[in-house]
Amino acid sequence: MTKQLILATVIVSLLGGTIVGQKKTDRPPIPSTFRGIDATAPADQTSIGDLKWFEVFKDEELQNLVRTAMVQNYDLRAALARIDAARANLGLARSAQFPQVEGSADLTSTHASGRTSNIGSVLLNLLSFEVDIWGRVRQQRNAARAELRASAEDRKAAMTTVVSDVATGYFSLLELDSELEIDKRTLATRENSLKLITLRQQGGLATMLDVRQAEELVYQASETIPDTERAIEQTENQISFLLGNNPESIPRGQSLRQQQVLPAVPAGLPSSLLERRPDIRATENNLEAQHALVSAARAAYFPRISLTGFLGFQSSKLSSLFTGPSGAWSFVPQITQPIFTAGRLKSGTSGDDAARSFAAGVFEISGRRRQSAQRPRCRSRTLQRRVESGADQTKRVVVAGPTLQGAGRWMATVILCSSVFERCYV
Repeated sequence: MTKQLILATVIVSLLGGTIVGQKKTDRPPIPSTFRGIDATAPADQTSIGDLKWFEVFKDEELQNLVRTAMVQNYDLRAALARIDAARANLGLARSAQFPQVEGSADLTSTHASGRTSNIGSVLLNLLSFEVDIWGRVRQQRNAARAELRASAEDRKAAMTTVVSDVATGYFSLLELDSELEIDKRTLATRENSLKLITLRQQGGLATMLDVRQAEELVYQASETIPDTERAIEQTENQISFLLGNNPESIPRGQSLRQQQVLPAVPAGLPSSLLERRPDIRATENNLEAQHALVSAARAAYFPRISLTGFLGFQSSKLSSLFTGPSGAWSFVPQITQPIFTAGRLKSGTSGDDAARSFAAGVFEISGRRRQSAQRPRCRSRTLQRRVESGADQTKRVVVAGPTLQGAGRWMATVILCSSVFERCYV
């Protein structure tokens, strides 16, 4: 009878994995077309998201900065620690699916009525092992695995942000260098103009009003240089923080005019990036983890079957511990059924349901936001046109206009590419 009961328990435990299934994640619908896309334009299947960051940015100094940030950035180190913690939690959850066996040896000596007795034992102890019929332990393991995947995706998202921030700061620094060069050249030009006007005034060809106006222009040009230098120092401090270093000077590579043009961002790109974004994959994995936790909480309503026992040797004489009739064993199956928990199980299930609903909302919001990701790109194109228009106007006033025009065009392109890097992991 005992053998039949044990066999039935094992069969039910093997088949019980199909009793509690994990609900599949419902993904938000994705439209076939996006607002603002030219239907007559040819479809471009190439994407900047298919390139690695070092294939996009060819500047060696920028590549060195990004590699340093990958190793020393505080956010990335924290994300790596969270991955290690999630991996450890997965190991703990997985270990609950296997029997826990411990070896023990003890010697008990008692003295009573002038007699001393010794009892020794060597045992293999089977600690409480739960037969996972309803899938509670399995769902807890699935939740831990999904949380590990979410932590890994969070690290990828952090890496994408770090690459984007370092690149944006670097090109901003190059733009400020160009502005500082323009400011110095403008100051030198206005100082020469002041000298000419002063000579004309001394010769009677100009008035003191012309001299004062030229002096005002020199004063204005000299005031912009400290502001630009202060902005350069602040940008260098921001890049140093991203690199995990103390504030220091940042080495420069190629100038803005020497940088290679970044690949164009094709129309309809958000539709192909929704499933590649690490932050969306992280929210999806979090939703899967909450589904598994809800299933585990519901399985707690059902009876729990646990097995305990030991196997070994026990004898009152150490010399005959491993010989003779000294074998000892014990096998204790146990079934427990919650009857009254004062609302503990119900509250736990309700809390897990609420967490799942919250995770589902976050996942759907992430998808909806990325469906409208065309708007940042449109704003970037508008900004690029405005910057180029402003550069054309500056060209007619300042001699160094072409340099400023190139800087403005590059900064608009970098802003556009930064929005792309925030939408995909490269």
